[in-house]
Amino acid sequence: MPHIFNRRDLTFQLYEVLNLEKLCNNSLYRDHHTDDFEQLIDLVERMAEELFQPHAAKVDANEPTFKEGQVEIIPEVKKALDAFIESGLPAASFSYSEGGMQLPYAVTQAMAFIFAAANVSTSAYPLLSLGVANLLSACGSDEQKQKFLKPLIEGRYFGTMCLSETQAGSSLADIKTQAVPQSDGSYLITGNKMWISGGEHNLSENIIHMVLAKIPGGDAGVKGISLFIVPKFMVDDAGSLGARNDVVLAGLNHKMGYRGTVNTVLNFGENEGAVGYLVGEAGKGLSYMFHMMNEARIAVGLGATALAYTGYLHALDYATDRKQGRPLNQKDPSSPMVPIIEHTDVKRMLIQQKSYAEGGLALGLYCAQLVDQQRIAISEGQMKAAKAHELLLDILTPIAKSWPSEYGLKANEQAIQVHGGYGYTRDYPVERFYRDNRLNHIHEGTKGIQGLDLLGRKVTQFEGQSTQLLIQAIQATLAEVKDPALQPMAADLASHLQLIIATTQGMQAQIPNKGIDAYLANASLYLDAFGHVVVAWMWLQQAHTAVTAMSEAVNDTDRQFYQGKIKTCQYFFRYELPNIKPALELLAEMDTTCMDFDLGLF
Repeated sequence: MPHIFNRRDLTFQLYEVLNLEKLCNNSLYRDHHTDDFEQLIDLVERMAEELFQPHAAKVDANEPTFKEGQVEIIPEVKKALDAFIESGLPAASFSYSEGGMQLPYAVTQAMAFIFAAANVSTSAYPLLSLGVANLLSACGSDEQKQKFLKPLIEGRYFGTMCLSETQAGSSLADIKTQAVPQSDGSYLITGNKMWISGGEHNLSENIIHMVLAKIPGGDAGVKGISLFIVPKFMVDDAGSLGARNDVVLAGLNHKMGYRGTVNTVLNFGENEGAVGYLVGEAGKGLSYMFHMMNEARIAVGLGATALAYTGYLHALDYATDRKQGRPLNQKDPSSPMVPIIEHTDVKRMLIQQKSYAEGGLALGLYCAQLVDQQRIAISEGQMKAAKAHELLLDILTPIAKSWPSEYGLKANEQAIQVHGGYGYTRDYPVERFYRDNRLNHIHEGTKGIQGLDLLGRKVTQFEGQSTQLLIQAIQATLAEVKDPALQPMAADLASHLQLIIATTQGMQAQIPNKGIDAYLANASLYLDAFGHVVVAWMWLQQAHTAVTAMSEAVNDTDRQFYQGKIKTCQYFFRYELPNIKPALELLAEMDTTCMDFDLGLF
């Protein structure tokens, strides 16, 4: 059994919790039906099992190599990606006018989740490329779309995002890459970029680099950053490939996880200069890049969830089969050993994994549905509703990125522990899932950056509109919960929500006296606490749906599934949610222990 994902749970999340069928009642998605979605998921599941998962361990053990300026990757990667492209799946989420299938984003994210769970390294290439395509769709000119977007959607081109530089890291205001304007309207790009996933390979016809650079004479800091399309191979007006652009592979980075995703150092303009094309207006590059970065942040969270999920399923299977020890009340050493899943502490570790994995999936798919709702509102001219969906997604984005990255990794820790000593060896895949997932802390912005974004910007933006929309959404769920078994949890969520609100307001009131530095000093603690409240909300939604469905369940399998949802929700509220209170106490005090720690004391 592949242990990639639980089809029953995905079906529950999509159709019972999110009621995805409702999306098909509008003009944007009216050509689709849930039967279409299921057929696509069938296809993705087969491809994941037959082409992606089988080489996941091999590509981890045989990572890409740098030989004579070229990258060598095991052939199974290209075979899987060629099948992905031939299936037409790269076009799934794009509009008909762009040559796409115009599928709901929630469906395409569910498919991405499956591929990531099967093989996060190989799936990274096309999923990153789709982010480039979405960026060009939103911000590119008609000429740029014709030349570069179409082959990206067709899967013939892959793409990258080139932000970081060795001297700047996450401080993008300090990038040094230059873009000098030319008489023909193009720019010559010179500089170096670091940590570029998919930066060089022979998996596609071309690679489209989205590069942040500064035009000489522009504003200082982030206001001087512009965005450029820099192709690996030049493309003429007819779409034919020409000479190699001046983009050179300088070296490979060897990370602890995602080993199969080539990670590069790129030099732009070692000779005449790399030809680039300005996207949109000069000086607005960072705002354009955020189209891709925010999408990527949600994708990172979903990938972290996928790794937690497959790790949980592997641990569950191992605990079911592995026999060791006896019940505590069984004193006869000659009695048969029992499967370790019967030991309470093993159950605890499995429930914890289940609560993180299925809670993270609920959050990722909820965010994807917000994208769909925004698209629908725009297509129907309901701009106020579209803005509301955008603002709600805004405040959830740092949580959707960081919470699964933090707690999905904890799930993988427990998956290793369930396996005992075997979990710490490469004979079982759970140690690989852990190494892969550890990178999601750094992908698309550190946890600290996400905390600063949430507390420093998202909770206060537009006079607190994003926060109010989130509060209203949670309160709407609380109002729906009537079942006596869920009422204590609903009251608990309401209490924790009010605690978060009061803590935030109290901190904001202290800014005039203690300063903004003290306000943001423990932003990471705030991020974790806020994330736990949001995931508790996700679990209450699942439990509420399960209670309602229990009365109509036609067999014991369904009844057990729904009961598992209710019990896991109960676990999260009893064992996980209370853990945020000490952090909130520190936040309420605006504690500055870390901020005030003198450098000489280290």
